[in-house]
Amino acid sequence: MSQNQIPVIVNGATGKMGREIVKAVAKEPDLILMGAIARNPEVQGKDAGEIAGLSEPLEVPITNQLEPMLGYVAGERQMLPGVMVDVTHPDVVYDNVRSAIAYGIRPVVGTTGLSPEQLRDLGDFAEKASTGCLVIPNFSIGMVLLQQAAVAASKYFDHVEIIELHHNQKADAPSGTAVQTAQMLAEMGKTYNQQQVEETEKIAGARGGLAEEGIRIHSIRLPGLIAHQEVIFGAPGQIYTLRHDTSDRTCYMPGVILAIRQVQKLKSLVYGLEKIL
Repeated sequence: MSQNQIPVIVNGATGKMGREIVKAVAKEPDLILMGAIARNPEVQGKDAGEIAGLSEPLEVPITNQLEPMLGYVAGERQMLPGVMVDVTHPDVVYDNVRSAIAYGIRPVVGTTGLSPEQLRDLGDFAEKASTGCLVIPNFSIGMVLLQQAAVAASKYFDHVEIIELHHNQKADAPSGTAVQTAQMLAEMGKTYNQQQVEETEKIAGARGGLAEEGIRIHSIRLPGLIAHQEVIFGAPGQIYTLRHDTSDRTCYMPGVILAIRQVQKLKSLVYGLEKIL
């Protein structure tokens, strides 16, 4: 440990994203893994590096005790402020993030499913505590570029729908990325998809979920998928499709590492990877 290293807690350390984050943090000389949190009783006490697939142990045992770990890292005054990367579950992410802020630990949140009300509450709490917090629906640089291209296209197209595709272990739908994309399009100040006919759904939900400003989002959950999104614009005589596909979760790691470093500079909650690029 040194005064120039950022101590990191990975919450959800044994999940698919968590294991990749453990490996990514271990490679960076300015970061040090201080805690690995997981609920699974079968991994308690095992080395986080070995579970992640590293060739050598990190000497960081997996524990299910988040708050004691937050307190421990907060007490390491000889180091930079700690960061908690949360990749857990929508049911617990709000409490995790609030606890981290209370201990002065900076949250980097990759877990989706926070409601607008929860985001506002966490934003108020972070600002009062002068503690940085990053909520990132998608850590992929490619997805940020897709969203920017979609915003640019929205100036010229009045009809758009979003399709997001994920593995069948994802608990929330639609994805946080799809919701964020719809929000960005809605911020352009126009209403999309003016109804041409009176539609009737023969099966409820066939037309997808209705997001802001008339934008439809369709969610697909299948084994074999990781994370994918299409934004489809339509106009007379043409279709313009933007698509982003992930084939390996390593694509998220540059964004995760950037977020860990950048959250140190913040004093409030910031939403979206594009805000720190």
